[in-house]
Amino acid sequence: MSIIRVTKEFRFEGAHALTDYDGKCRFIHGHSYRMFVTLRGKPVEKQGDPKSGMVIDFSQLKDIVNQHITDIYDHALLLREDAVLADEIASAYCNVFKTPFQPTCENLAIHFAGILQRELPGHLELYSIKLYETATSYVEWVAQDNMQK
Repeated sequence: MSIIRVTKEFRFEGAHALTDYDGKCRFIHGHSYRMFVTLRGKPVEKQGDPKSGMVIDFSQLKDIVNQHITDIYDHALLLREDAVLADEIASAYCNVFKTPFQPTCENLAIHFAGILQRELPGHLELYSIKLYETATSYVEWVAQDNMQK
């Protein structure tokens, strides 16, 4: 049976500031994120199964990613937990997340990969996440590059 990769695109808005960064990104600023989630698996081959021929129903993938990532991080402000005034900002505004990591695009892709690896049905494998921070700049997390040796 063939292995297939299935990809779905997601979009959300978010803001962050990079603590101790030496450029403009040290200031609070926003991005229109585009995220491509790619799964790897075998199509279901069960006669009479309504999902026969599918690796996953795109609507199921959409529900998982929306519930665990986009609905949470859309219009959120991400600050490193030790950032100056992080506690005050978080207490004054809704949807502020203090992270134990610098909220770079790279670290967000790693964080999102960890979430999805825990939430996907067992027969599916997260293959990659491509996260665009701007229209021309993205990072890519690929499972194969992160396998324990």
